[in-house]
Amino acid sequence: MLSTTETQANSGVHRESALQFVVYLLLLAGAVGSFLLIQHFGQTLSAPDAVDAEAAPKVGKAPGVDVVLHVLATLAAIIAVGNLFAWGFRKIGQPAVIGEVVAGIALGPSLLGSISPELLHVLIPGPNVDPQGMVLSSLKTIAQLGVILYMFIVGLELNTHKVGRHARAAIAVSHASIVVPFVLGAVLSLWLYPRLSTSNVPFTSFALFLGVAMSITAFPVLARILTDQRLERTDLGVVALSCAATDDVTAWCLLAFVVGVAQSQISSAVMVAIWTFVFIAAMFFVVRPLAIKWINWAEPRGYDRQATPILFIALLCSSLVTEAIGIHAVFGAFLLGAVIPHDSRVAQELSRKLIDVVTTLLLPAFFAVTGMNTRIGLVSGMESWLICGAIILVATMGKCGGTIAASRFVGLDWSMSTALGVLMNTRGLMELIVLNIGLSLGVISPKLFAMMVIMAVVTTVATAPILKLLIKRIQPELAA
Repeated sequence: MLSTTETQANSGVHRESALQFVVYLLLLAGAVGSFLLIQHFGQTLSAPDAVDAEAAPKVGKAPGVDVVLHVLATLAAIIAVGNLFAWGFRKIGQPAVIGEVVAGIALGPSLLGSISPELLHVLIPGPNVDPQGMVLSSLKTIAQLGVILYMFIVGLELNTHKVGRHARAAIAVSHASIVVPFVLGAVLSLWLYPRLSTSNVPFTSFALFLGVAMSITAFPVLARILTDQRLERTDLGVVALSCAATDDVTAWCLLAFVVGVAQSQISSAVMVAIWTFVFIAAMFFVVRPLAIKWINWAEPRGYDRQATPILFIALLCSSLVTEAIGIHAVFGAFLLGAVIPHDSRVAQELSRKLIDVVTTLLLPAFFAVTGMNTRIGLVSGMESWLICGAIILVATMGKCGGTIAASRFVGLDWSMSTALGVLMNTRGLMELIVLNIGLSLGVISPKLFAMMVIMAVVTTVATAPILKLLIKRIQPELAA
C-alpha cells in the first residue's frame, strides 16, 4: 500500500498534468479563434490585381512541371542506380566510376528512353511539359557545381613534390602521350569533319578539340586502379601518377586555349592564351607562396580550422576569373587546388569534408546530364560503328604508342613502358568533363559526343584487365 505522502505526491502530479492539458486546450482554442478572427477581418480587405505570370514566375516552377520534384527524383534515381552499377563493376575488377557512367547512360534516352519514354519523362519531362527545359537546366547547374568542386579536390590531392622527383620522365612521357594522340586526333578530324560536323563549326576548332579529347588521361581513375592493384608505391605506380598529374596540368592548359579559340576569333584567342598564362603564373608565383606562408603560420595556432569559408570564396573567385577570361570554370578550380600544398592539414581536412558530398550527391547530376546527352541510337549502321571503332583505335594507338616510345627514350624497360602505356590510356570522368564542354560549346555534335563517350568507357574498361595480365608477367620487376 502507498503511504500518505506518496498518495499526495501522485495526486499532485495528476493535478499538474490535468492543468497542463487544460492550458494546452486553451492555447489551441485561442490559436484557432485568433485565426478565425483574422480571417473575418481579412475577407473585408482587397488586394491589387494579379501580376502577369511571365513577369513574376514562381520559384522552382515551370508551366505544368514541378522542377524541384523532378530534380530530386532524378538525383535519387541516379544515385541508387549508380551505386548498384558501381558495386557490380567493382565485383569484376573495374573502377566504380565506370558503373556510374553506365548508370547515367542507362537512365537516359539510350536505354530507359528507348524502353519506356514515359518513365524517362517521369525523371526529365519532355518539351511538351517543360518547354523551357528548366529541369534539365537545373540539373546542369548542379552538375557544373559538382564538377567544379571535384576538380578542386583533384587539385588538392595533386602531389607536386612527387611530380618534381620524377620530373624528367614525367614531363617527357606525359607530353609525348599528349602530342601523339593530339596529332592523330587532328589527322582523324580530316575524315570526321565532313561526316560528323556542320558548316557553322570552324574546322580549326573541331580539329583542336578532337585532338585534346584524344589526349586526356583520367588522373583520379588511374590512381584508383593503381590502389586497387596495390601498385601505387611501386616504381610503375609512382611514375604513372607523376605522368598523369603532369598530363592533367598540360591537357587542361591546352584545353583552355582550345576553348578560347572555339569561343572567339584567332586574335581574341591569342588574348585568351595570354591572360591564361598570366593567370597560371599568378597562381603559382603569387598565390601559392602566400598560401604556403599562411598555412605555415596558421596551422600551429589552429587558425586553419576557420579557413573553409576563405577557401570557398577563393575557389569561386578563381573559377569566376577563368570563366571571365574565356576558359572553363573547372580550370580555375583545379589550379587553385593544385597551388595549395596537398600534405597540409587545410588541404586534407577540406578534401575529407568535400569528397563524400561531391562524389555521392553532386557528381551523379553530372552523370545524369551526360546520360541525357548520350544517345547511343545515333550511332547506327555499319559506317557509324566503323567510325566509332576508328576513334577507339586512334585514341588507343596515340596514348599507348606515344607513352611507350617516350618511356623507352628516357630509359625505362619494355615491361614498364608497356604497362605505363596501358595506364595512360585510362580516360574515365576527365574525358566526360571535356566532352561535355565541347558539346555545350557546339564544337562536337551529339552523334560524335556519343561515339567519344563510348571510346572513353571502352578505353577505361580495358585498362584493369590488360594491366592484370601484364603484372602476372612482370610482377618481379615491379616489386623490385
